[in-house]
Amino acid sequence: MEPLKQIDLVIEDIDSNELKPKVSDDELVFGTHFTDRMLVREYSNEKWQTGKIQKFHNFSMSPASLVFHYGQAIFEGLKAYKQINGDIALFRPDKNAQRFYKSAQRMVMPPIDPEFFVESIKKLVALEKGWIPTKLGTALYIRPTMIASEAILGVRPSHEYIYFVILSPSGPYFKEGFAPTKILVEDKYVRAAIGGVGEAKTAGNYAASLYAAVKAKKQGYSQVLWLDSLHKKYVEEVGAMNIAFVLDDVIYTSPLKGTILPGVTRDSVLQLSKDLGYKVKEEALSIDKIEETIESGHMTEIFGMGTAAIIAPVGGIKYKDDILTVGDGNIGKVTAELYEQLTGIQYGKIEDRYDWITKVVD
Repeated sequence: MEPLKQIDLVIEDIDSNELKPKVSDDELVFGTHFTDRMLVREYSNEKWQTGKIQKFHNFSMSPASLVFHYGQAIFEGLKAYKQINGDIALFRPDKNAQRFYKSAQRMVMPPIDPEFFVESIKKLVALEKGWIPTKLGTALYIRPTMIASEAILGVRPSHEYIYFVILSPSGPYFKEGFAPTKILVEDKYVRAAIGGVGEAKTAGNYAASLYAAVKAKKQGYSQVLWLDSLHKKYVEEVGAMNIAFVLDDVIYTSPLKGTILPGVTRDSVLQLSKDLGYKVKEEALSIDKIEETIESGHMTEIFGMGTAAIIAPVGGIKYKDDILTVGDGNIGKVTAELYEQLTGIQYGKIEDRYDWITKVVD
């Protein structure tokens, strides 16, 4: 294993009496607990300053900070896993680094060097390794974020930014865990349009999704399935995940044409699917075809793909007044196999034949 590389980063001490009590694996829910340390790096005078690993703390910012007014904010999500042999592993952090870089470019923000992104996270996770849960389905969720911090009112890119990384020991994203969820197809509101910022992981995309998400939850649905903005006909992605459909033993998922997030889990699942012998098509299906093939029995499975949920089986969908059960409403064979393969690599139960795992070394 290679030692950690030297990067522009200092580590501040924390007194032992300031450390928080750990949370047991069985008490974890997604995104509600945070570790003792965080990483902070500021951009000013046209350059990134030295990064610091500090005690987890609140920010003090001017009410005029540009992020509050014009929405320059991007983020990422990845996980650290405690593998069965005790190793600490990150899953494809290089892909998150590349996507964060591209999101910054799209939002006219100064990119973070991908090497700094990965190596500083490795160092932070190594320091906080005692927070990594061990139960299957749990992990240490990692949230890198960049916000515009310059205090000025004017519609232009900020000249100052804060990049920070926080860590959250987390349980399953959905309360159901790896169990079928129900999703509501949104036919009025849209999340993103061609030429917009749909492929960037920027805060505004998620703000735009909230109204429909709340409406769905009031009806008992876990997520919203978004349709394209032009025709409101072709499926794109779910609120927190990309999505795939198993139709006549072929796995379909929407193509990357600028309106959906290029998911790291999506990319991994497509590679795994091909290697397991499944035929894969990056083709957007119409909601009418999805309804028709669910009813005829030709569409046997639907599942979401994302860092937070990993693989999320879908047992039913609602479109307008139609409520449909996918297959027999249970977890399908393809979904189960892909979940076992992907989590097997992440937790070290299956050989990493793709070089997807980055080990964290103290």
